[in-house]
Order: sequence, then C-alpha cells, then structure tokens
Amino acid sequence: MRVLAAMSGGVDSAVAAARAAAAGHDVTGVHLALSRNPQTYRSGARGCCTLEDSRDARRAADVIGIPFYVWDMADRFHEDVVDDFVAEYAAGRTPNPCLRCNEKIKFAAVLDRAIALGFDAVVTGHHARLGADGLLRRSVDLAKDQSYVLAVLNREQLDRSMFPLGDTTKAQVREEAAARGLSVAAKPDSHDICFIADGDTRGFLADRLGEEPGDIVDALTGAVVGSHAGAYAYTVGQRRGLNIGVPAPDGRPRYVLSITPVTNTVTVGPAEALEVSTVTGERPVWTGGARPDGPVECEVQLRAHGTPVPAVVNLADGSLTAELRTPARGIAPGQAVVAYRPDPAGDIVLGSATIR
Repeated sequence: MRVLAAMSGGVDSAVAAARAAAAGHDVTGVHLALSRNPQTYRSGARGCCTLEDSRDARRAADVIGIPFYVWDMADRFHEDVVDDFVAEYAAGRTPNPCLRCNEKIKFAAVLDRAIALGFDAVVTGHHARLGADGLLRRSVDLAKDQSYVLAVLNREQLDRSMFPLGDTTKAQVREEAAARGLSVAAKPDSHDICFIADGDTRGFLADRLGEEPGDIVDALTGAVVGSHAGAYAYTVGQRRGLNIGVPAPDGRPRYVLSITPVTNTVTVGPAEALEVSTVTGERPVWTGGARPDGPVECEVQLRAHGTPVPAVVNLADGSLTAELRTPARGIAPGQAVVAYRPDPAGDIVLGSATIR
C-alpha cells in the first residue's frame, strides 16, 4: 500500500515508519508543524512538535530511506486543539488535548489530505493494536497503552490506520530503534501539554481568559470558604492549591466537587462526595462491532491511564450512559469515557464519548 507515516520526531513514530517500509509498503514520512511560533512549545526532554522534533524526524526518514515532508497545520491545530482547550476550561470542563489532537488533526485533517493525495493509510507510533478483525485493542505494554486517546476515532478512520507497535513493549521499541541506527533510540518521551512551554496551565489560561474572581463554596454548609481568581484554574477532584481560608468542621481535606461557570463558583467538599455511579457522555463513537440496541456489560476507563471500572453501558438519544458497578471518584466533565470488552487477545475498544 501507499502509506503516509506521521513522524513526530520521537522513537515510536520512527520505528513505526521503519516497520511499514520493511513490510514492503511504499512509505512517505510527514512531520506536522503545529506551532505558529515553535519557540513557544516545549523542547528538549519534554518536547513535542518543535523544530528539534522536525529535524529528528527528517534524520529518521533519511536512515529509513523514505521521502520526507513537513506539513504546516499550525492554524488548524490552534483552532481545533488550543482554542478548544481554552474554551473547555472556560466552560468548567477539563479537556484532554492529546485526545482532541488525534481526533481533529492526526486522523481527520492528516488522513483527509493523505487520501486526497492517493495514500491508502496513515501509520503512527501509537501503542495500540488494530487486529485483522478491524477492532482496536489495548497495547501489550499496558503502561504505554494509548487506546484511550484513540477511542474517538470512527470506523472509517480506523480502516485507514496502521499501528505497528501494539504488539511491542516500549523497551523493545528502543532496542529496535538502536539496531536500525535511528538516533532517536534513547530520546526521552514527551510529557504534558506541548503548547504550554513552561508547564504552567493555570498561567496559560489566565493570560487568555483574564482574572475573574469568584467564591469557593462548601457543599455541606453552603458557606463561602475562600475565593479564586478564575474557576478555570480548578478541576474536579483537585485537592491542592484551593486557597481555602476556613478549615472543615471535621478537619478533613476538601476536594473540588464541581465548577459552575454561570455563577463563577467552585464547590468543594469531602472525598466521599466525589463518588459517582452514573456517567453520561455526549458525541458517542462506537467501533467495537454493531451498535448495540440494549445494555452492554463491559469495563469503562474514565481518564487517561485510569483504572478500568466494571459498568453497564447504554447508547440512546445521542448519548452514552455508563452505570458503574463500583462508584468512581474525581470524574471530570470534558474527559472521555471509553468502554472496553475484556478479551483473551487484548481488551477491545467498544466505543467512547465525552463526559458531560
């Protein structure tokens, strides 16, 4: 097949491209320039999408022996990922920008352009498996599994995708990269949010949304126990940095229970008040077989690298509802609820939705 390899400049995407070429596919490498000003993005050991990464990707393509291009998608990335990130926090939700980047950039904009240019598929270095049955599964390396952030992909996108690393641990990927002579073999993984250079999410949001003082309210007493400079600086389940001036009557710590942008209020309370038994998600995507017309026994994951929870999932009226067999804590609107079916060959992704 004619395959477009999305090369981030890291070790995973380089080995994925090399494997696709070794399998006999006609591979072309492409690096996505996502920043309007690359100097504002993270670099070095914590980098992603920088000029340094572009150079590393080009060197890897040279070693593999494939053509290489850079596509400027900075404006699309800013609109679909950065602006969405800010808008979600302003609305009291906690978004996952990597999930949104996969959905809107890597497997929408890139895949659409690739198909228009005559490519058959896009290959990436994500740690997930796509079996011969077309079903998305967890990676064999559960510590690196990225099926959660790929669960937003629809059937058509998965049918045009290749994930060659799903049957390989990260340690094995690095060993293979070294054996292939790829200079990124020992390059550290990227971390955190690529478009927040100093890692200060609260400062990043304050620069864009401005200060908007409001009250921190105790859920049990209704009393104002503190103040904040902007509700966007908080997320459900947060314990530290709450700026509470009045201790709880029982002396126990308080956690953020909810954020209400309309009243600019952050509500706090005890840990047990975080427990939820029902999670509802919007914009559901179902790829694990035929769309169900009744309840499905499965497991759900409610945050990246979170522990799966047994649940009963229903799809109805454009929503996905998960009734949790065991209550979960700290579930933040804006994250994804991903349903999995345990399988001897690896947990199968059934579907996903954005938590409402």
